[in-house]
Amino acid sequence: MITVLLLPLHGAFLVIFLAIVLIKLFALIDAVARPAGAFTYADKQTKQIWLAILVGALLSTFLSFLTLIGLVAALVYLLDVRPAVTQER
Repeated sequence: MITVLLLPLHGAFLVIFLAIVLIKLFALIDAVARPAGAFTYADKQTKQIWLAILVGALLSTFLSFLTLIGLVAALVYLLDVRPAVTQER
């Protein structure tokens, strides 16, 4: 009976999990597509450092609580670094 009541939560957690994976994957693909010089010109960490952070963030998705740390790293890239790097074109 309890498992039947919790069944909708499994679907909700699956949607949240997939959203987190997509955010991290988008951040990584975006970082790969940006030129390396734009990172230093925007006074941010180098492209290699951000790629390492974002790969670690994507891999952390499968390590329980570390997925939140990885999500924060991806959001920092998307909300802070990406606009600065895009502006410097």
